[in-house]
Amino acid sequence: MTFDYAQFEWLKIEVDDRVALVTIDGEGDYNSVSEALHEELGDIWPILNKDPDVNSIVITGAGSKAFSAGGNLNATLSRDALSSEERYDRIVTDIMRWTRNLIYNMINCDKPIISAINGAAAGAGTAVALLADISVMAEDTFLTDAHTRLGIAAGDHACMIWPLLCGMAKSKYYLLTCDRISGVEAERIGLVSMAVPRDQVLPRSMEIARRLADGPQWAIRMTKNALNQWLRQGGLISSDYSLALEMLNQFGPDLEAGIRSHLTKTPPVFPSAHGGSGFLGSPAV
Repeated sequence: MTFDYAQFEWLKIEVDDRVALVTIDGEGDYNSVSEALHEELGDIWPILNKDPDVNSIVITGAGSKAFSAGGNLNATLSRDALSSEERYDRIVTDIMRWTRNLIYNMINCDKPIISAINGAAAGAGTAVALLADISVMAEDTFLTDAHTRLGIAAGDHACMIWPLLCGMAKSKYYLLTCDRISGVEAERIGLVSMAVPRDQVLPRSMEIARRLADGPQWAIRMTKNALNQWLRQGGLISSDYSLALEMLNQFGPDLEAGIRSHLTKTPPVFPSAHGGSGFLGSPAV
């Protein structure tokens, strides 16, 4: 059986000798995640999981600047032009579904996934990078979870997996401050599996994928599934909850302030920091 991956516009899939290489080829030099790519990042995993010609998967970013810098912030601002009903449907129905699919389809994919983090990662890019079973990151690049800097809760993957990877203290610091984390530091605190020179990221990832593709498949897949029980438990505890809070924050004024600050490179002025309403009233609610 041959699988046709031509349906994916923003992901390039190459399968060679039981290793699938998935390349995020998003908008611009930083592989920004459009709504179409967001959906594709959730849809690809069940298909790869069913492909009998695939034993292991590597995912990386096109070009040399970024793995994926996350969502298009101009597109997020453009939602303001939608009616209340349209905006609700887009955010709560579509975006929440795409995000859940990305998280849980990666977790539930039986085959091992290796992220080759060849450049900057943020937003959905960071989610894909860290939800992979093994992560290989360039020493001289960075990743971040910038949710709170934009005025929204750290939804999707972070509250589920970061405490397991690097502990609660580091998770709270980086998720609350949104400081960037270099590849060297990410390896040191356990957020990624390893950091290597940039030109070795993809070769090292492919080497690992080759070993796994040639290994005992049932043992590898069952071990992954057993380990991911921690993530499924974490999903019940925090991921679904934090994602719901992130969706609520999408309707508050702090998000617009955070996005405009990022786009204009000016300090943000969040309404909720000055006594205004940021999320269902005052921050104390």
